Amino acid sequence: METAYVNAVRQGALEVIEFYHPQSNSLPRTLLTQLAAAITAAGEDAEVKLILLRSRGEKVFCAGASFDELASITTAAEGLRFFSGFAEVINAIRNCPLLVIGRIQGKCVGGGVGLAAAVDYALATDQADVKLSELAVGIGPFVVGPAVERKIGLSAFSQLAIDATEWRSAEWAHQKGLFAALFADSTGLDEGINRLVAQLLQSSPAALREIKKICWEGTEHWTQLLQHRASISGRLVLSEESKKAIERFKQK
Repeated sequence: METAYVNAVRQGALEVIEFYHPQSNSLPRTLLTQLAAAITAAGEDAEVKLILLRSRGEKVFCAGASFDELASITTAAEGLRFFSGFAEVINAIRNCPLLVIGRIQGKCVGGGVGLAAAVDYALATDQADVKLSELAVGIGPFVVGPAVERKIGLSAFSQLAIDATEWRSAEWAHQKGLFAALFADSTGLDEGINRLVAQLLQSSPAALREIKKICWEGTEHWTQLLQHRASISGRLVLSEESKKAIERFKQK
């Protein structure tokens, strides 16, 4: 089995951060920690003007939480630590002074929807369907919820959160504002990203930083909020219902 990773590569003034996991780009705690650290480091580098967040592969952008790790949680403290990883990534994007562009080439599940919502500008393919599956495994999209709701509104978020087994199309996500633009395939997606990146790198860095501040106004309390939400998920994942549901998902 190939090794999971988070890689950060500089391309001029663009920092490309790529993550990968052989299980559909799911995210165990170690990768979440590395992802948050890479985003934070790029934001602190004076030579970097823009960040591109992407994952490897074609069919799935991110399958969310690692089910193997979810199944291994035995205490509320372990649960809090795991779900805090998603909080740390979202807050790293929020606190980063640079715009973070998202390349969403495939399906997004659970925490993957949270990542797509947390980036400042997401471009996607027609294959980038979305699903918040957390309720189906006895928990809920508590940690990613603020990021998703901020991007698509309470009504659309509640549809995803409550009907947790239903896929919504990439077109649905585009119409709701999760994706800024859709492309027929990854080639078109990359062309769209290259055009946007070239344009933004020509823009005033100071102006881009001010836009970033404005876009995230009103979220200053998220450090505490997302930790609280992580504690809810960390507690619920210990329930018998959740344990059984996770095992069923692992066996699919």
